Order: sequence, then structure tokens, then C-alpha cells
Amino acid sequence: MKLPPQQVAVLEAASADDPTDIATLAEQLDEKPETVTGAAFALEEAGLLEVLETEIAEVSLTAEGREYADGGLPEVRLYRAAHSLGAADAPVPMGEVIQEADLAGPQVDIALSNFARKGYGDIENGQLSVAADVDPDQDDEAAALASLADGAGVEEESLLDSLERRDLIEREERTHRAVQLTEDGVTELMAGVEATEAVDRLTPEMLTRGEWREASFADYNVAADAAEPTPGKVHILRQAAERVKEVLVGMGFEEMEGPHIDADFWINDCLFMPQDHPARTHWDRFAMSAPEKIDELPADLVGRVESAHREGVGEDSDGYHSPWDVEFAKELALRGHTTSLSARYLSGEQIGELEPPRRFFSVEKAYRNDTLDATHLLEFFQIEGWVMAEDLTVRDLMGTFTEFYSHFGITDLRFKPTYNPYTEPSFELFGRHPETGELIEIGNSGIFRPEMLDPLGVEADVMAWGLALERLLMLMTGFEDIRDVHGTLVDLDFLRTVEVEY
Repeated sequence: MKLPPQQVAVLEAASADDPTDIATLAEQLDEKPETVTGAAFALEEAGLLEVLETEIAEVSLTAEGREYADGGLPEVRLYRAAHSLGAADAPVPMGEVIQEADLAGPQVDIALSNFARKGYGDIENGQLSVAADVDPDQDDEAAALASLADGAGVEEESLLDSLERRDLIEREERTHRAVQLTEDGVTELMAGVEATEAVDRLTPEMLTRGEWREASFADYNVAADAAEPTPGKVHILRQAAERVKEVLVGMGFEEMEGPHIDADFWINDCLFMPQDHPARTHWDRFAMSAPEKIDELPADLVGRVESAHREGVGEDSDGYHSPWDVEFAKELALRGHTTSLSARYLSGEQIGELEPPRRFFSVEKAYRNDTLDATHLLEFFQIEGWVMAEDLTVRDLMGTFTEFYSHFGITDLRFKPTYNPYTEPSFELFGRHPETGELIEIGNSGIFRPEMLDPLGVEADVMAWGLALERLLMLMTGFEDIRDVHGTLVDLDFLRTVEVEY
């Protein structure tokens, strides 16, 4: 029997008694694993070899996991530091404990949240006390990290799930392949197998030199699986954005457009957001460096907005009595929300003065310096919308949401009162995730305050909202992590197969 050299080598190296894994064969034959795998599948097709496949879950520590395996979990370090300072007898100031534990940055929040979760003690009024009957040496998560760091496994799935949620481990499914000779394979080996160079393609050189006459051509397997085509398609987020636009246009809304980089005046000042608000620091915004500021702002509007900030609007409003600087208002930044478009339109700056009733929306990107997690990215799509009319109420706003989300099959909505500097009353909007069953925040809304509308020259009521497109998509398709569809860690299989259905 004649076979290609790689197939002969694999056939002769395989055993009829015990399976031999592909990696071992590749090392023995000094071949690439993929070359050995290809030869093994060809021999299996000929009935000479059996390829045995086993799915194996591999667990590895992330960089953060390795750090904690070496230096200890933040909550364990916090407990030990507190205990050493006498927190088992009397509460100790939290700052002293954090300093003693040598914790800084994100590790402080991690330590405090898991300290409480694991029942290591209590935190109250800035004082920390520890439970005397707790033994941090028995911490299951710490033991699991140590075991994984030593190359051993962890069998308890719930423990692995907990470590994965904390981004301390990564799990990957891998297919392990081994080969074993069949009876026909043993028979052919005993009869003698000859290696021959099989040509898998005809080249111009072979035709020119006449080498094709003596060549042995490999069989063309028309039954072999072809590569799965992965043509380009419209991204699921773009599909969802287009569907949202269709729905809102069908509800009588017009679309807004405007700059992604704008003056802080339009992004925050026009929204009655005080200039000393924490969200307006460099920690939460992406400020521009070239250029740093806008050249001009409408002087009359600037004066009215400054007056609202300093003194308020009407008899029942006092304003903030906090610093207000027009130079700060001129600073340029990536918009933290698309409500900057609403300010531009309502003021008449964008398309001229508007008379009620009017309805506008946008589905555009916003940018925030958030901590990355399953529901937050540095950039995201916001569904901005507002209605200008007389005598609007919260019931009108809730009814608008009920109508909008019904177009996507979402009917279980919940509303929670909240605080916004620019709306009163205000409430957050929640929807139930179809897979996990938990309520997730999907938007924020309210009735614009007089302190915002009066400087803009708006005399009617305006109800407004900012909804998260990615979280709407979560409720529609059931994915659980925003990074599956957005960013560098996207789930390509999910993106290739999922569609926005309506």
C-alpha cells in the first residue's frame, strides 16, 4: 500500500493497544501538531486509524490572579491588617487598616466589597471591625488560587465560577486528540506500507518540464468538509441602531445630529450641571489637548446659563452658589452623553427656534472614563430622546417607554426614582434579562428642570431620556457581557450568527 510520507510515519508510530495523543506523536516525529492531525484524519478516512477526541476545560490564572496567588487576596490582607491593629477588640479607622494592608487603587474597593461578602467583619462609619471566629487561612478562593498556581486543578465548579467572575482565572475549552490503530491498519502495516510523494496540485512548472507524467497525484476527496464561509455582515449593534431609528421615526420623532467633541458648555453647563461636580473632573471625562478650548460661545446664552448656576431660576430656586468660569465652559471634551445634542437643539443653536410640540432623538456614541466590566465600556451608544409639549407628566414618559420597548418584545419594565441635576422628577429604567432573570439598568430619564430650560428659552415642558443601546440588545438577544459584541474581546461566533429580529 502506498501512502504519503507523513501518513506512513503516523501509522508506524501509532499503537493498536493504547491511544497515543497527537502532541506526543508530533514530538516523536519532529512534525507540527497540525501536520500530524491532518495525516491522522486522512488515515481515519481510509479506515486505518481511529481518532479519539475528548473535550478538556483548561483553567489558567490571569495576571491579577497570579498577583493574588503570590501576595494574597486583598480581602485577606485587609482582615489580617485589621486583626493586627486590634480590630477584633474594638473598631479601627478604615484608613489605618488600608495603609497597614498596603492596598491602593482598585484593590481597596475589591478588598472592602469581598471583606463584607465573606463575613470577615463589619464596616460602619469609617470604622472597621473583624469577626474573631474567622480564619483567613481557610479562604476557599485563596486556596483555589494557590492550587492553580502550583499546577493542580480545582474540581468545585461554583468556586471556579466565583474566580472567573472576579477575572482571576480564564477558562478555555480545548479538544484533545489521540490516535489508535484499527484492525485494518495493523493488517496493512504487516503487509507493508510504502511511502510515496503524492502531489496535491498541478503547477505550471510540472507541465513545462513534463514532470506531471511521472507524478503520483493525491486523491481528491470530494466528501471532505469545506471551510465554513464567514462573509461580512452588518454588525449586531448597527442592526439594533437602525431598528431603533425605524421605531422612533415611526413614533413621530426626528433625528438629531451634532459633534462628538464639544465644549463643556453644551455637554454640562447647559444641563445645569455644576462645574465642581465630580463627573466633570479629568477622572471621568476625556478632555482634548489640541485644541483645548472652543473659540466662541453664544454670549447671551452663556450669561443666562451662568445666572442659573449662580442664582437659580425663579423664586424657588437658589442655584448652586458655586464657582462658575466661562473658560472652563469653553474646554473641549468627548461628550459624556448625547444630551449635549438636546441642549444644542432646544437652545435653537443647531436648527433655529423650535415651537412645541416637537420630538427628537439620536442614536450616537458617548464616551466615559468608566471601569470596564460586563455592562460598561469607555464608549457606548446612547439612545437620546425628548418631547417638547404642554403639560407633560411622568405618566407620559412612562407610556412612551412602554410603547418604545414593546416594539422589541420587552414588556417587563421597572421604574426607580433617582436624582439628576437637570431633571426633576427623575427615574431610572430597568428591564429583566431573559437568561439570568436579573433586573439591569437600561436608561435614565425625567422632566427637564426650569433651571435648564429657562436659559435655553424653552417655555414648554420637555421630557427626556438617555437609554443604552447595548443593554437593550442584551434584553433582545440574551448575551450577558457587553464585551461579547463591542471591543477587542468580541465573541465572533455570536456576531456571525445572531440577528436582530422584528
